Amino acid sequence: MRILVTGADGFIGSHLVQELLSRGHDVTALSHYNSFNSHGWLDFIPSELSARITVISGDIRDAGFVRDSLTGHQRVAHLAALIAIPYSYLAPASYLETNGLGTLNVLEACKVNGIERIIQTSTSEVYGTAQYVPIDEKHPLVGQSPYSASKIAADQIAYSYWSSFALPLTTIRPFNTYGPRQSQRAFIPSVMVQLLAGESELKLGSLAPTRDLTFVKDTARGFADALESDKGVGETFNMGSDFEVSMAEVVKMICEISGQNPAITLDQDRIRPANSEVERLWSNSSKMAATFGWKPEFGGKDGLYRGLEATYAWLKDNHKLSGYDASQYVV
Repeated sequence: MRILVTGADGFIGSHLVQELLSRGHDVTALSHYNSFNSHGWLDFIPSELSARITVISGDIRDAGFVRDSLTGHQRVAHLAALIAIPYSYLAPASYLETNGLGTLNVLEACKVNGIERIIQTSTSEVYGTAQYVPIDEKHPLVGQSPYSASKIAADQIAYSYWSSFALPLTTIRPFNTYGPRQSQRAFIPSVMVQLLAGESELKLGSLAPTRDLTFVKDTARGFADALESDKGVGETFNMGSDFEVSMAEVVKMICEISGQNPAITLDQDRIRPANSEVERLWSNSSKMAATFGWKPEFGGKDGLYRGLEATYAWLKDNHKLSGYDASQYVV
């Protein structure tokens, strides 16, 4: 199939492109335009696959550009978004423009171009702190940050295009993806980069929250499985490892993998406002498994440990790349 991926130059997007290419699909990768002619993490896809990518640069906030870009494609995976929660406190309007209006542009372009299958990317953050666990798709949506509010808006716009125009759309809601190529703004790479730099103490935020951490290869497989299927139209699917772990336990595991035992310092700059912190996330992914046959290969505590080992090994080779700097707190 001929598939277009928005946000293809990002962390999850680049892994999805790689997964789709490995399955033999023709992939157009939409990369956010920049004057450096950089295609982000797409530049790190193995050459035997990357030679087959069609890359276009632009911005999903430009409706005409998006409409023209989708012409001739059969299926679309929409991953482009602003995702950093701390930055959403500083620039909330940009999140509404990109995540809300940008999603509207993609949906309208899909409608005009007669796209046969669209995957809308959500986030577990739309649930806020868990009101019950494990969280299923019926859990209430609570916007505890401008980022999560913008993603709730995007999900509702997407749902309206299915219900109003019969757009063949499915929403996938991944839970806390981690792995190679993730930026330092995320918790796991921020810990690992500091360890790899030989820092004697780790500057971290709150360690009490729990998360359902999903290895990026599992996430990419789930998106690809849903893209290739015709099931689940008009529905939303959680995608997590079905395993809850505290940030404190994650730090302990990473330190064990690194062979280091540094002191830990609470950095106030890394702590969310009290009412904005999501204290607990744990996915019920049974609907995803039943519909698409997807199950995490890196599930449970053992799977998490293996995923952290793979992530640490990748960062050990790449932590000196631009964007990784142990002396900086990246929002």
